[in-house]
Amino acid sequence: MTNSSIAFLFPGQGSQAVGMGGALAASHPSAKQVYEEVNDALGENLFALMQNGPDDMVRMTRNAQPALFATSMAAVRVLEAELGTSLTERGGMAAGHSLGEYAALTAVGSLSIVDAARLLRQRGDAMQSAVPVSEGAMAAVLGADESQIKSILKEAKSSGLVQIANDNAPGQIVISGASTAVDAAIEIAKAAGLRRVIKLPVSAPFHCDLMAPAAIVMEEVLAATDFSDAAIPVYCNVTAAAETNAEKLRENLVAQITARVRWRESLIAMSAAGAMKFVELGTGKVLSGLVKRGIEAKTIVNLDGPDDLDSVLAQM
Repeated sequence: MTNSSIAFLFPGQGSQAVGMGGALAASHPSAKQVYEEVNDALGENLFALMQNGPDDMVRMTRNAQPALFATSMAAVRVLEAELGTSLTERGGMAAGHSLGEYAALTAVGSLSIVDAARLLRQRGDAMQSAVPVSEGAMAAVLGADESQIKSILKEAKSSGLVQIANDNAPGQIVISGASTAVDAAIEIAKAAGLRRVIKLPVSAPFHCDLMAPAAIVMEEVLAATDFSDAAIPVYCNVTAAAETNAEKLRENLVAQITARVRWRESLIAMSAAGAMKFVELGTGKVLSGLVKRGIEAKTIVNLDGPDDLDSVLAQM
């Protein structure tokens, strides 16, 4: 029976680490099977790279994106095996941060694991090649609201394109754009008294208009991919609104390449729709932390390894 108070969350890039997913695969055959499916879809042993590194290869966008997806889907499969039913029979909504939206769509039956893994490899390659290395950058600005950020970006735009990429939580906004413009924005922010401005170790300026070449690539490959309507609503990054229609979900994945991730608004919308329990499925606890900062939630749990399983099942 679906519980509309339970929301499933799927992490995005930045949570990756060497060894991720290994403990769950070692303890649960259903998790191991996911990694085998992803390996087959990509025609390579991505799981071995995830376990053994090197770290710089795991962090590469083309590897990190399908790897994070795989760990999320492994967690989904383990949870479903323990529950004896699909996730969509137990929860009322889902959302994924950036690439995590692909995991959300797969978990709710809109995409297959094989198609999503291949799409994320193509997405990673397209995003990496959209902007020459070192010509794009991203930075997190902490402790400022959107109006302050907009004022900073307006001044910095004389140095190049720079936009809000992620609105993650109150006081946590990420900017993205040309390296010159991001550097200018950092200096302007510090001069305005914002001391917690952190340049991020990323290989490309995600979620800004510089990613337009990647959006063109993904529009073509997504158009050739089979989508189904979602079994439960997915709160999409670009709209911060619930969606189940297959074509709308496809369109939103294209728009997501250049648009901001409206995560703060998505959490507020899910809370307004009745979500009180948030279950993060995959590597790390980044999204659990954003829930704590953004809304009042009754329960926040995450399923990363086998030691997390009992606490998650207790909330289902």
